[in-house]
Amino acid sequence: MSSDAVRILDGNMFLVSAANGDIEPSRSFPTGLFTLDIRHLSTWILTIDGEPLTMLSVDQPHYFEATFFLVPGEPTLYVESEVSVIRQRDITRSMCEWLTVLNHGVDPVDLTIRVEAGCDFADLFEVKNVEPKLGDCSTEVGVGRLTFHYRRDMYARSTVISATGPVEVDEKGFTFRVHVEPDGRWTTHLHVETVGEDGRDIRTILQGQARRERPKLVSELQAWLDEMPGLECDHDDFEVTYQRSLVDLAALRFRPLTGQAALTDYDPEYRVPAAGLPWFMSVFGRDSILTSLQTLAYAPHLAASTLRVLARAQAVALDNFRDAEPGKILHEIRYGTTAAFAEQPHTPYFGSSDSTPLFVVLLDEYEAWTGDRDLVRLLEPQTRAALAWIDEYGDLLGNGYVSYQARNERTGLVNQCWKDSPNAISYRDGRLPGLPRATCELQGYAYDAKLRAARLAREVWDDPAYADELERSAEELKQRFNRDFWIADEGYYALALGPDGEQVDALSSNIGHLLWSGIVDGEKADAVVGHLMGPRLHSGWGIRTLAEHEGRYNPIGYHTGTVWPFDNSFIAWGLRRYGYRAEAARIARDIFEAAAHFGGRLPEAFAGYDRKTTDAPVEYPTACSPQAWSTGAPLLLLRIVLGLNSSGDELAVDPEVPRELGRVRLSNIPGRWGRRDVDYRP
Repeated sequence: MSSDAVRILDGNMFLVSAANGDIEPSRSFPTGLFTLDIRHLSTWILTIDGEPLTMLSVDQPHYFEATFFLVPGEPTLYVESEVSVIRQRDITRSMCEWLTVLNHGVDPVDLTIRVEAGCDFADLFEVKNVEPKLGDCSTEVGVGRLTFHYRRDMYARSTVISATGPVEVDEKGFTFRVHVEPDGRWTTHLHVETVGEDGRDIRTILQGQARRERPKLVSELQAWLDEMPGLECDHDDFEVTYQRSLVDLAALRFRPLTGQAALTDYDPEYRVPAAGLPWFMSVFGRDSILTSLQTLAYAPHLAASTLRVLARAQAVALDNFRDAEPGKILHEIRYGTTAAFAEQPHTPYFGSSDSTPLFVVLLDEYEAWTGDRDLVRLLEPQTRAALAWIDEYGDLLGNGYVSYQARNERTGLVNQCWKDSPNAISYRDGRLPGLPRATCELQGYAYDAKLRAARLAREVWDDPAYADELERSAEELKQRFNRDFWIADEGYYALALGPDGEQVDALSSNIGHLLWSGIVDGEKADAVVGHLMGPRLHSGWGIRTLAEHEGRYNPIGYHTGTVWPFDNSFIAWGLRRYGYRAEAARIARDIFEAAAHFGGRLPEAFAGYDRKTTDAPVEYPTACSPQAWSTGAPLLLLRIVLGLNSSGDELAVDPEVPRELGRVRLSNIPGRWGRRDVDYRP
């Protein structure tokens, strides 16, 4: 995504445009207006007298709106434009755009203002995979109105565009012929509706979500920010990062569907974070869980919503096409044509092996922080089913390890761990292992899930026998894991085991997740930390996904050398768990400083170049931004450096704060203790 692209969003409706507000048609990149995975506007180009407009500046007061200040043509040093344009846009009621043309000259002007419009109704997967569009498109021209229609069998969508004032409408857009007096202005309002077959807004049909006016969204955002803990810090850049994270988290919340049915019996506040803009604006089990863990100290109700939504969608039967197995937690839900016509399996899709144990981890962490045992009791059947999945369907080879291999070999994911790109799991020499694969962090998550569930079984479900069984199983897993995954000559854990039990020996950031889960034997921790903080993995801007000099290492490889802020936040949590306080604070400092270079908004990933090579972190070219678990990373890292944990019914505080932050005051922290303040002074 171009770094100067302008993004506005409201849940899973989003719009990506160029810096001047134009939308150029693209078959390979998600520019345009999307609702529930369908592009409802692929062309939106403004010209005056045939000239494109140049951006002077862009103002984005809220995540759902933007104002573009423009002039026709290319401005020059000594030739001043006598006409300027203000282009105001929001997506509070579908998409609204107000155009204002100002005449700064001494003579009246006659102008031809043209808005070129087009719609390809591309599914996000069709854009991502550069696939042709099936189905029929048509255009309808009315008085002041242009409508684009799409139909494929019973699946129908429309985009309805209307304009105010005298206007000529044709199949490709709107033409305004205007006269503007000196010091005068001309305005029009364009409204773009994304609708279903019955003519109603598609979000209203599928989600039961009525259109919300701008004042309501502004007040909702303010209420969200007022509810969040307040931060005062000597480091101004970090205050910007903190505020940016809270706003982006609010922007990414949406009310999901499970399958093709709306959660009509859910409270409207049951909104969960979408994974990231533009590619992942939907529920992702793993992403929503990890984001909820990151933000538990700030917005614990997100975790409750995520748990309820994922429990509702838990698999109850085998379905090879969707990689579904009883007890498994979903990976992803999609709503476009490719899902509707089963061209890909995302209604929902269950191709991840980590979301299931992580669901259990989140439930325990949520109860420990909030004391909400009612939810633990309510979700006991789903939690037991998830634990059963770990030992039954998760253990593909019967060797006691969670492994994965897609049931759906045609369109399913090859790698079903968080590093899910095809080349992410490799040997040191770059070879790819066979399937099934058992990545190391999956075993850590399973171990942690069993120990956490044992606590819930003993303290909440009143089932001590089940608790004992889970603890025995966890201890056996830990002993077995530390024998089979440990590469003694190198002093680190294998990235994975292959189908014959051989060690997939690449050095990766996954070993940091093992510290977070607690599966690392104490005597091995020093060696693991030495690798994590050594120059092959630690870039100076954070820890790389794959170490330098490994066969597939690439500093701009998606999972093979980039730095992921979310990854680093959980690694830091693991370092802190094992007592490596200074190292955890170092990671936090790295990520905080990187965030400052990105204006406070951390992207999904950035390049793994050594800090000695680059004075600033280099963004991965197609990184999502905002992205949920990158948004959550600074929040978790702040919790880590302040040492915030639940201790009975009290908030425990044990700070190890990077010197650069100076004084840190975090007020109104929610939890089972009510609300508490923390004031750290160096």
